[in-house]
Order: sequence, then structure tokens, then C-alpha cells
Amino acid sequence: MSEFAKLPGIGKKTALRLVLHLLKQEPARVEEFGEAIVKMRNEIKFCHRCFNVADADTCSICANTMRKQELICVVENIRDVIAIESTQQYNGLYHVLGGIISPLDGIGPDQLNIESLVQRVQKENTQELIFGLNPNIQGDTTIYYIQKKLQSLPVTITTIARGIAFGGELEYADEMTLARSITNRLPVEKYMQH
Repeated sequence: MSEFAKLPGIGKKTALRLVLHLLKQEPARVEEFGEAIVKMRNEIKFCHRCFNVADADTCSICANTMRKQELICVVENIRDVIAIESTQQYNGLYHVLGGIISPLDGIGPDQLNIESLVQRVQKENTQELIFGLNPNIQGDTTIYYIQKKLQSLPVTITTIARGIAFGGELEYADEMTLARSITNRLPVEKYMQH
């Protein structure tokens, strides 16, 4: 039970319910469930291009030639890719940083997928980079750092509009608010002045 309780969003009562449910199952079903978790963990891959979750070297989004290859949305994590995809308002590619710059938490730029982003922008003829980071101090710090790294490159840098409240998190935003934020994105220079 204690292992279930370690999962995010699972308290002691829910953990107990899960354990009791598994105890009612046939041993073979429980074994299949356990094997599926181990298989998922061992076989999961990350896209070599954008760091999204993938079942091959390239994720299905990067492999889709119908998407705008010159447009990259920079996000903190895979949950944010899922949140933006659910709006059906974005047809470009992504770049998953794997976190945001947060000195208090010991997370610096070198621990994130920032250099690979700079290389992508240089190599892939990227025309626009959209920052889809959470609107908070850490998100703004990360935007500022990456913007400085890209300032010599001919790429338009925008960010999702502030339909998302400052201090909010993308994965909890409703689809309409998130869609509006993507559609009404702003040049980063204007965003950073507010």
C-alpha cells in the first residue's frame, strides 16, 4: 500500500482502495498489470528532437509532416504538450525543456534541454519560437535566459498570452483559456515589460 501512496495524487485511502481492488483480481491479471508497468518504464523513449515521450526515436508530432516544422512551442514538461494538444489550436512542433530554471531548487540551465533548443533553431530554419511556460517567476527567468541565447538569430520569439493567470499552471487551465492564450500570443519583449 505504501508504494501506491507514493504516487502523485494518491493518498492513503485511495492507495488502500487500489490494493483491495488488486487483491480481488486473479493472480495472473495482477501479474500482467505489474509486467505492463515494468515494460512501460523500461521501453519508454524520448524523442531525440523535442524530448517528448515517444515509442520510437522520433515522436509522432515531430514525424507528422502536416505540422508546421518552422514553429516550435517551448514547454516545461510532457504534461504541457498534452494540455496544448488538447486545445487543437496549435499545429507546430514542441521542445520539452524537462523543467524550468529554479536556483532555489538547484535547477540551472545546464540541467535542461536548452542547448539542444538553440541548436534546433539554428539548424531547422525555425521562424517562430513560442514560449508555453507557466506564468510565474521561474517561467519568466527561463524565457529571459533562452531569449538572450537566441538574440543573434533571426527568429520571432513570442509567448502565450496572459489569459493564463500569473502563477498558474498550464495543465490546470481550461481548454478555452489555453487556446486563447496560444492564439493571442505576444512578442516576448512586450511580455517581459509587464
